[in-house]
Amino acid sequence: MSTHTSPPGRPRIATNTAPSPERGTPVKRQFVTFSYFRFTESFHSLSSEQRAGVGRELIDLVRRWEQRSNDKEDVILCTYSLSGLRASTDLMFWMICEDVDLHQQFNSEIHSADLGRYITCTDRYLSQTKRSQYVVKLDPEHSEGESRFRIVPGNRKFIFVYPFVKTRDWYLLSKPVRQGIMDEHIAVGTKYRSVKLNTTYSFGLDDQDFVVAFEADDPGDFLDLVQELRETESSKYTQRDTPMYTCRRLPINQIVAQFGAG
Repeated sequence: MSTHTSPPGRPRIATNTAPSPERGTPVKRQFVTFSYFRFTESFHSLSSEQRAGVGRELIDLVRRWEQRSNDKEDVILCTYSLSGLRASTDLMFWMICEDVDLHQQFNSEIHSADLGRYITCTDRYLSQTKRSQYVVKLDPEHSEGESRFRIVPGNRKFIFVYPFVKTRDWYLLSKPVRQGIMDEHIAVGTKYRSVKLNTTYSFGLDDQDFVVAFEADDPGDFLDLVQELRETESSKYTQRDTPMYTCRRLPINQIVAQFGAG
């Protein structure tokens, strides 16, 4: 994160900008959250009519935020179901915007509404966009000059999200050595064109180094990719890459219908 110079005796104030690698001009980074929620036991004890009321409230709230994206307010909100895919959680919101306050506002609106009594957050990852330090020579879609300051979600059916932590030994390797190891890692990834990778960074912001989110239409493609990556040298330097969440992208009205709130 870049800073600007303040007069003597005054603190330097952090800004959400980073220099453009091409022109040296400030570029806004995006803050990214993956927020997981579960309907509470009290929700499941409600009558069908009451559950439908909770569902309508959640649908209205989400659609208001989706409209901000449609109005080009630089807020992107994607909704995913984990019904039948993960025991600990029911749905996930993938939110992308430049202003971290908007992430807090969205969460506050959920918990301050009546529906807040019937839904609880089970997990959340916070990260930010940043240019990769590795030169990608093999993938024309991710060239050396690409800034990667912007996350643009695709339209694939699934997203696979997990926190990622490298060992400290990894960071003690020289940059040329790390680049060589990453060349092998990247070469494997480029074989799976049907899988779209979104990497964001959490150093100092959350408990992990990165949050990685792979979009794909076929879960089998992602399974094969991960299995092959296990056999690369970079895998030796993975300290943690769990929990892994498989999320099905659906409109919010279809998600609430899965839980009897439609």
